Amino acid sequence: MEIIEADKQHIPAMQKIYAWHVLHGTASFETKPPDEHEMALRLKKIQEAGLLWLVVLHEGEVKGYCYLGRYRERFAYRYTLEDSIYIDPGFQKRGAGKALLRRAIDWAEMHGFRQLVGNIGDSENMASINLHLAAGFQVKGTMHSVGFKHGRWLDTVFMQRALGDGNQTLPAQES
Repeated sequence: MEIIEADKQHIPAMQKIYAWHVLHGTASFETKPPDEHEMALRLKKIQEAGLLWLVVLHEGEVKGYCYLGRYRERFAYRYTLEDSIYIDPGFQKRGAGKALLRRAIDWAEMHGFRQLVGNIGDSENMASINLHLAAGFQVKGTMHSVGFKHGRWLDTVFMQRALGDGNQTLPAQES
């Protein structure tokens, strides 16, 4: 496996992976897969914000991706990010999610962020919950029945992990 920063050439594969999760899974609460143009806009937004979007390659093919977005846009949230990870269904349970999340955490810490939030779609998504637990996240709460997809009500599980000094010190520019 190789992990690199995403670029335009990866959009078709990322769109295909995400479309599968939208149509067949419950990790995303979207119900209609975005097209390649929309995925390109999403990639551009993350990159223009100076944030990270990674892909994992296996034998030259994109098998998953992870990106870090702002948790919320208001200025006070500027040290908090939210991760999103999607793995090709035929490439799961091979460590790709773990490797992507580890690289994202390292990047966020190096760039001075202090908190990372995981918003896990579907409280039955134990693969994602366990992935986040193994990376040092803690469950902070569950919002019950906030989504409806595939004929059933879905929860979201909020998880959180401190980055670097977390809230033990002030950020460098705030000292």
